[in-house]
Amino acid sequence: MDDLFRASNPEETGIDPDAPLAARMRPRFLDEYLGQQHILGTGKLLRRAIESDRLASILFYGPPGSGKTSLAQIIASTTKSHFERLSGVESSVADIRRVAASAAFRRRSNGGRTILFIDEIHRFNKAQQDVLLPDVESGNLRLIGATTHNPFFYVNSPLVSRSQVFQLEPLSREDLVRVMHGALNDTERGFGKLRIKADQAALDFLAEVSDGDARRSLNALEIAVLTTAPDADGVIRLDRSVAEESIQKKAVTYDADETEHYDTISAFIKSMRGSDPDAALYWLAKMLYAGEDIRFIARRIVIAASEDVGMADPNALVVAVAAQQAVEFVGLPEAQIPLAHGAVYVATAPKSNRAWAGLNRAMDDVKQGRILAVPKYLRGTGSKLLGDGAGYKYAHDYEGSYVPQAYLPEGRVYYEPTENGFERRVKERMDYWRTLFEGANKGDSAGN
Repeated sequence: MDDLFRASNPEETGIDPDAPLAARMRPRFLDEYLGQQHILGTGKLLRRAIESDRLASILFYGPPGSGKTSLAQIIASTTKSHFERLSGVESSVADIRRVAASAAFRRRSNGGRTILFIDEIHRFNKAQQDVLLPDVESGNLRLIGATTHNPFFYVNSPLVSRSQVFQLEPLSREDLVRVMHGALNDTERGFGKLRIKADQAALDFLAEVSDGDARRSLNALEIAVLTTAPDADGVIRLDRSVAEESIQKKAVTYDADETEHYDTISAFIKSMRGSDPDAALYWLAKMLYAGEDIRFIARRIVIAASEDVGMADPNALVVAVAAQQAVEFVGLPEAQIPLAHGAVYVATAPKSNRAWAGLNRAMDDVKQGRILAVPKYLRGTGSKLLGDGAGYKYAHDYEGSYVPQAYLPEGRVYYEPTENGFERRVKERMDYWRTLFEGANKGDSAGN
């Protein structure tokens, strides 16, 4: 059995005191595992499958430090199957064939089951993945693959279709703090035998900058503990400044729940609106460095593209939405690239809020009770006996797909285009249509 899985049973093998803290503190049982309640909560599919030893082939997909390998370790300690482990970086086709042959022999000789854990399975090329397929399909192997990449793009479709895909999420800041508290208090695997006083502010900071990565937070905690000399009382004191040094990242004044959060996003939005790409990039950098939710930033760029650029450059919304989708697709750190792209595009685009302003005026009319009845010729044709729909002019039957016709009683005007960017062309077109309308109806705005 692979060393990784043997090490999951400390009673049997002991704990390597020289192993990194993150390796020593891997959860050994489901009850020690933090996070991923959407798949491991009471009654959830994966938990039931692990506890009943009824696992099919599965793929764990999630960011670094979210617990993919730890789940494999837990399965190793609870399942009755034989475990093998391969690496997507180091293993070859020959290694896969060797494991598959052993699994087939084990199944024929005593009915034993084999689970193959492949770390970073996305690094296997197509040929390597194809070699797995017959044994997975026949049941010789039950596969557990771990990947930081979307398996629907990086793992062969036939293999994905024969596996259950579980997406792991970054750990919450609260979970990371609990992980670090556990390491500080554990006398067997962590630092529980040392006298350590860790400020809550220090642990909160490490959790914030670790971006949901438990390994990163434990590595930083380990550095902080091992490089901080005890004081005169023999106590290792970890404060905010020690935490900053341990992870080589200075804190910025930024609290996601307080004034600085709102002030910074306000400055970012106003910089894009004010056509200052340099300021927009600075405030974007500050938010990214401080650990702001990238989805929140992307949403604000999308809103600004429609609210502040609007019809002056309709393509701004296309770029902003593409940036938002790219953020969801690639994740950090690469998500910073489409965010910068979207922010700069919105900041440098011509501006117009006339579409948004027009809707606000229309909403005010509706709220104030200025409700207009729909003219008969604009109604649906469900009540033809009452004359509904009669007299309607179908625009595409006329030259230029336009015919003078009143669509709003009383001739109210809500949208007034500017001369900015693309909206200048919209204004010219609308002025032309209004001239035709006024000429055809001789000033009768009702079109009767």
